[in-house]
Amino acid sequence: MAPCDESHEPELEEAMAQLNLEPLPATFEKSEDEKRQHLKALFLKGVDGKPVTKMLVDGGAAVNIMSYVMLRKLGKNQNDLTKTDMMLKNFEGVVSPALGALCVDLTIGSKTLPTTFFVINGKGSYCLLLGRGWIHANCCIPSTMHQCLIQWVNDTVEIVSADSSFSVASAESHVVSYDRMNCLSGQAWEKDFFRMADYEVTSVKSRDSSDES
Repeated sequence: MAPCDESHEPELEEAMAQLNLEPLPATFEKSEDEKRQHLKALFLKGVDGKPVTKMLVDGGAAVNIMSYVMLRKLGKNQNDLTKTDMMLKNFEGVVSPALGALCVDLTIGSKTLPTTFFVINGKGSYCLLLGRGWIHANCCIPSTMHQCLIQWVNDTVEIVSADSSFSVASAESHVVSYDRMNCLSGQAWEKDFFRMADYEVTSVKSRDSSDES
């Protein structure tokens, strides 16, 4: 509403509210010395139909990893997996094929994201490993030093604290050999086979790629 004369203009300007359509910025404060002198990994709690603990956030891994033991705890078996030709390499350089891939709706904090995990036979100090594929698709910034992660939920900022009930100095991690592969998290895959070629991932029918795998 325009002021009827200039005498009301200063009063009207003071009553105006500013509308900011930009996403809120996320910041970390500098930690005090006694709070940052630790070697804790970043573990989170979440929900995948049921509460899940010991989820390790690891920016050194390209993809998300789930152990076969955890797969069984979720009430699923190898028949529920999407076949894939993904090859995973551990710290020792040993390359082994993934048993398959599983896409679940993972909730951390107030945010739910379709998350693809590659299932392995290996053991680790975690139930689930969330790698760069989940970190980037989830639009979040994890901090082992602050023991939390900041994630954007739409244009708002949410801080998710670490699972303080479980911590280790280090944990075994797996990395994938496809460094330039796009994020797998953030979308639901409908086909029954993942093909890895030329640093790209495509979802195809298993019969179309059975000869190549």
